[in-house]
Amino acid sequence: MSVTHTLEVADLAGTEALGRHLGERLFPGAVVALIGQLGAGKTHLTRAIAEGLGVRNPRAVNSPTFVLIQEYAGPVPVYHFDTYRLSGAREFAELGVEEYFTDDGVCVIEWADKVADVLPREHLRIEIIHTSETGRRFTLTGTGERYAAIVAEL
Repeated sequence: MSVTHTLEVADLAGTEALGRHLGERLFPGAVVALIGQLGAGKTHLTRAIAEGLGVRNPRAVNSPTFVLIQEYAGPVPVYHFDTYRLSGAREFAELGVEEYFTDDGVCVIEWADKVADVLPREHLRIEIIHTSETGRRFTLTGTGERYAAIVAEL
């Protein structure tokens, strides 16, 4: 089961609202795959998702490019991966991501298209495209019953 929905947001406030909305609906063990060019807003969306999940200090969310993963504490922890500098899915798997995927936190993976072969079959995929200086188009695809229900709510 798969559901796709596309949203246009005009500004940063729209991106933040979308992220908080998603964070409030995600569940322990959820995997969110983010895809978009540099500067598309992947980290900003992650920060808003973390806020929606109740992370204690969502302002601490930043790009984990140089450390590959950041962990943020909250009622549901957030595991924030950035695969930009990885050579591919095998290198990502060698980080032990399977343990994160089966943990009680939410995994948010930037540049997920680089590691698609390692992602769980059921996950939420979000493609982000610049439409203007502040505008973005978000294409959300929920694969699996729980993710499809989140997308259908939008």
